[in-house]
Amino acid sequence: MAALSILDLVRVTQSADARGALDNARDLASKAENWGYRRFWIAEHHNMPGIASAATAVVIAHIAAGTRHIRVGAGGIMLPNHAPIVIAEQFGTLARLHPGRIDLGLGRAPGTDPITVQALRRSLAAADTFPQDVLELQAYFAPAVPGQRVQAVPAAGTEVPLWILGSSTYGAALAAELGLPYAFASHFAPAQLMMALEIYRSRFKPSPQAERPYAMIGVNIIAADSDAEARRLATTQQMSIANIFRGERGLSRPPIDDIDSYWTPAEKAQALQWLSRSIVGSPAMVRAGIEALVAETGADELMIVSDVFDHAARLRSFELIAAAYAPAAIAPAPEDVA
Repeated sequence: MAALSILDLVRVTQSADARGALDNARDLASKAENWGYRRFWIAEHHNMPGIASAATAVVIAHIAAGTRHIRVGAGGIMLPNHAPIVIAEQFGTLARLHPGRIDLGLGRAPGTDPITVQALRRSLAAADTFPQDVLELQAYFAPAVPGQRVQAVPAAGTEVPLWILGSSTYGAALAAELGLPYAFASHFAPAQLMMALEIYRSRFKPSPQAERPYAMIGVNIIAADSDAEARRLATTQQMSIANIFRGERGLSRPPIDDIDSYWTPAEKAQALQWLSRSIVGSPAMVRAGIEALVAETGADELMIVSDVFDHAARLRSFELIAAAYAPAAIAPAPEDVA
């Protein structure tokens, strides 16, 4: 069975401000570890009023402090936005505070718009050095060697596990070359999923971190006690995606009864393509959907987004997902077998 993990968007909603979003994320993580989820990741986004995870390492510290054993990390840090040594310092500090629990997923996209990239004092061309930046970051987490003039204190020796994230075949090829676990963002860019997995597995080179390929895939799953209620809850995410196509990035909206009254036919077509790998329904439908997805992809782990407006309903969704799929019966994580 594939392991189950959570990607939380730390959503600011029309009923919960940024502090509420941060506390809701921590509350979800504390419950998720009791339901059998392996990881709780958040992603770096900037200039998005509806997402409160821009200071990603700080949010991870908040969540890790409120949990006991679930792995907590970034899915991911957009490395072109940062000097590798700064990320090593941040995540090395997290690893000292929470040994054996911190993950670092790395993405090549900026996670924002071009104007905000400039405000971050970075260049869009920084993505061109992504492979070299990953290797530099990896070196900072390794034990310091005699004569090493630059150290990322206190990262040296923490060996924080790195993941390569991607929504195309580029990241798959890089993860295979470096011998790192790979996470594909099929929760919003499913088109190249199968091709990326084939490239990753066929080209994988064993490394000190991973002896074999380990593939995680992102998937939107919304569970409720009935199929109809799950479909209604899913309209929150559908409206958010329609708003992205409109150039609007506002707060998360409560669900509505008729999504076709909200989006245009063109927006619907685009959104359904984005959401084509989604699983929405009752526990029986969720279990069948997960089993079919894992059988098709051979995924070692699913990184689940359950973008539900109401916090109690979102907790219920993740609880039902866990109960439907029984994630206690899962294989060891790659960091446990390398």
